[in-house]
Amino acid sequence: MRAINDADLLSNVKQVFDSNHQTYGSPRVFHALKRAGIRTSEKRVARLMQENGLRARALKTYSKPAKVKSFYKEIKNNRKNISKPDAINQQWSGDITYLKVGTRWYYLAVVLDLFSRRVIGWAFGQNKSTTLTLKALQLAIKKRKPTQPVLFHTDRGAEYRAHIMQQFLVKHNITASMNRPGCCTDNAEVESFFHSLKADLIRGNVFATTDKLHSKLKGYMNYFYNRQRLHSSLGYKTPAEFELAVN
Repeated sequence: MRAINDADLLSNVKQVFDSNHQTYGSPRVFHALKRAGIRTSEKRVARLMQENGLRARALKTYSKPAKVKSFYKEIKNNRKNISKPDAINQQWSGDITYLKVGTRWYYLAVVLDLFSRRVIGWAFGQNKSTTLTLKALQLAIKKRKPTQPVLFHTDRGAEYRAHIMQQFLVKHNITASMNRPGCCTDNAEVESFFHSLKADLIRGNVFATTDKLHSKLKGYMNYFYNRQRLHSSLGYKTPAEFELAVN
């Protein structure tokens, strides 16, 4: 008979994981539990963390194997040598950021139309995954209904390089484009959006539940950012006004 059942052990695992800013992988969580006198195995801790989507946020610092490097090299920055968009649905950009609810981190994936900086798709959830990024992109397609090829630029995250994502892009006549290694400024527009979002909505506020944060995000992106916030890069128009002025 196990010294502690899975439900109780998972509760302890989550406590260690969250109290350490979600930077501990299963080996460190196991040793933290061991120090606290909780008997279990590293393999069991790893299984529970995997089953419940508890993935360390810390970036690994070792070099990627050659196969992984070539995996990312297949997608170039197809945006850097073309002109800026002069109409909607020519170039989109996507990325993911972290947002905190209580003591836990959640994830927000967005898609912007680079012509107007308008948020055209977004998804909020507890896991940083291809499912989340696909959901945001699917919403963008549903809203925009592009009739011509679209370029979709992102960072080099695995959520965007995944085969299921690449197959989805091909199916919908969308060309993938990714940052050059070490060049986060290649996706500056989305980085700027996240900076604005956190300055306007997140900084100084504490969200006790996901429902409260989700409601605030919905109001911010669907109304305030797209229809009220003035953008200096758009001649101090809102994204919605900028699109109307050109049409």
